[in-house]
Amino acid sequence: MAISAGPLFKFNPSVSFRVKCKTKEEIDMIFQRLSEGGKVLMPLGSYPFSDRYGWLEDKYGLSWQVISAGQCDMKQRITPVLMFVGGVWGKTEEAVNYYAEVFKNSPGGAEGSASANILARYGKRDEPDREGTIKYASFTLLGQEFGAMDSAREHKFAFNEAISFIVPCDAQGEIDYFWEKLSADPQAGQCGWLKDRYGLSWQVTPVIMNEMLFGTDKERTARVTKAFLKMKKFDIDALKRTYERG
Repeated sequence: MAISAGPLFKFNPSVSFRVKCKTKEEIDMIFQRLSEGGKVLMPLGSYPFSDRYGWLEDKYGLSWQVISAGQCDMKQRITPVLMFVGGVWGKTEEAVNYYAEVFKNSPGGAEGSASANILARYGKRDEPDREGTIKYASFTLLGQEFGAMDSAREHKFAFNEAISFIVPCDAQGEIDYFWEKLSADPQAGQCGWLKDRYGLSWQVTPVIMNEMLFGTDKERTARVTKAFLKMKKFDIDALKRTYERG
């Protein structure tokens, strides 16, 4: 999902999207097309972790990692990857375990719907990264695969609101739960958006909003929009009353 949000926040490599590819030709084609007008962060080539890989920013500033899938599961072709830098460097392991715990214990969450797996750690010769911090980890939340890594190198960026992750909720109890568990400051959120303890942005939204905002009744849509713009945490009952009024 994409929205026009003005110039306040810009994409940066703290969140990138990894594209798994089956063939060298596919990797080369996707990398070439995405890099047109953009910037190459790691040239397309062979690396210890992959025989064909490249990292780039496209012409819109969005970051992509294009990689050979090898024997990897191709069920999810595009995976968001979080890079923990600066003030949150070294906290990848803590974060992925925290996210898995939050989503596994959520109301209505199925057993096994969240998991975390540390795949590689930095060694003694990987300076400036500290031995034992996370070179790469994967975690799954409600069936969605994510990647995560630490980087101790100097980076002039951090997580921001340019990229956020939507948590769809069927009931108010789920919204209350995720708002309490994820928000670093429950009073500071706005319109269902919050920032967690690591600076990552989430949108905790009721599923019913899709019906309210994308219907054909423009007057209803306008009423609901005006109502939710005043909210921090979404109130499903209040939104329903506003939608049904008149």
